[in-house]
Amino acid sequence: MTLETCLARIEARQPQVQGWAYVDKTATGGAGPLAGLVLGVKDVIDVAGMPTAHGSQAFAGNIAAADAESVARLRAAGAVVLGKTVTAEFATYHPGPTTNPRNPAHTPGGSSSGSAAVVADGQADLALGTQTAGSVIRPASFCGTFGFKPTFGRYPLGGVLETAPSLDTLGLFGRDLAVITAADAVLAGEDAVPQSPANLTVGLCRSPAWDAASAEMQAAFLAFADALRAAGHVVQDRELPAPFAGLIAAQLLIHRREASMAMGHIRRDHAAEVSPAFIAMIDGGAAESEADYQAALALQRECKALAGEVFAGVDLLLVPGAPGAAPAGHSATGDPVFQRIWTALGAPCFGFPAAWRADGLPLGLQVIGAPGTDRQLLSNARAIAALAAIREI
Repeated sequence: MTLETCLARIEARQPQVQGWAYVDKTATGGAGPLAGLVLGVKDVIDVAGMPTAHGSQAFAGNIAAADAESVARLRAAGAVVLGKTVTAEFATYHPGPTTNPRNPAHTPGGSSSGSAAVVADGQADLALGTQTAGSVIRPASFCGTFGFKPTFGRYPLGGVLETAPSLDTLGLFGRDLAVITAADAVLAGEDAVPQSPANLTVGLCRSPAWDAASAEMQAAFLAFADALRAAGHVVQDRELPAPFAGLIAAQLLIHRREASMAMGHIRRDHAAEVSPAFIAMIDGGAAESEADYQAALALQRECKALAGEVFAGVDLLLVPGAPGAAPAGHSATGDPVFQRIWTALGAPCFGFPAAWRADGLPLGLQVIGAPGTDRQLLSNARAIAALAAIREI
C-alpha cells in the first residue's frame, strides 16, 4: 500500500479501531528490499523522536533518543516508520484502547493489540510486536491477519522493553507472507529461501491445552487438517513428550518471576500510575520462590532438549492459535494458553486465520517449526497460506 492510502485509512478508522498511539504524518521511506512498506512499531520499542510510553501514563513524556536495533534495520531497508502502535500496559495484561477491527465490541487481543489491529485493518503493511506469552499469535488470531514469532533470540532486542529475558521475542504482523518473509530476512540477516517439499508432513498437535479450545475452534482445527489432506499433504497425529505437560505452568511462573525482577522498579516508583493488574503480576512474581523458579527453568531446558523428538519426521506442527474467537468486551485480552508452550520452547510460529464465524470474527491456527528453522518454516508456510482465509475489511 502507499503511504497516502495508509494515512487515509487511519483518518477514517482510527476513531473506531484506536490502534495507533502516535502517527508521524511526515514519515518517509528509503531505498532497499522493504522500500515503500509502511511500518507500525509496538509502543514498547524505541523509535527515535517518538514517544515510548509502554502503554502507560507513567511514561507519557518519554521520547526515544534512538531507534531500537530492529527499527534501525527495517528503516535502513527502506521501510516507512509511520508511528507507534498501542500496547497493553508494559506488554502485560491491562489493555489499551484498541478495539478489534472485525467487530469493535470484541478484544483485539494483546499485548500487541495495536500492531495486529492496524495491519488487519489495512492501516499498515507490516508491524512489529513482541511475544513473551502469546502476544503475537493470539492477536493475529483474533484480528484475522498473519503473525510470525521467530525462534527465541533471532531478532535483536536492543531498544525493546525487557519484561522476561528468558522468553521475550520480537515478532511481525502482515497480511502478506512475502512481506513477513522479506522483513525476517532484514531483521535476521538471513535471506536464503529454502525449498519446500511439494507435500508437507504436518503433525496434528492438540497440545496439553486442547480442552481449553472451544468446540468451534476444535472444529476449525480438524477442518483445516482435512483441507491439508485434500491438498495432498500428509497429516499425522503428534503427541508431545510427557515433560511438556508441565511447560504451560512453568512458562507462566518464569514470566511472572522475571517480570517482577525486570519491572519491579516500575511498580515501586509508579505505584499510583500503574494498573491493579500490573501490580498483581509483579507482586505475584516476587512471591514465587527461587526454588520453584529454578525448577521451571530446568523444565524449560529439558523440553528444549526434546525438540528434536517433537519435530522428528514432520515439517511442522499444526496447533490452535487461541481458545476460540476474540472474546467480547475490552477488560481483558484473552488467554495465551495455546502460545505458552511454544514461547517457552523458543520455536518459530506462524499464525493465520483458518475459518470465520457468521459474525465476522476469525478463528486462527498456528504452525510451528523446530527452533532455528525459521526460513524453512516461512517457506513451508506458503502452502499453509494458500489454504488460509485472509479477508479484507
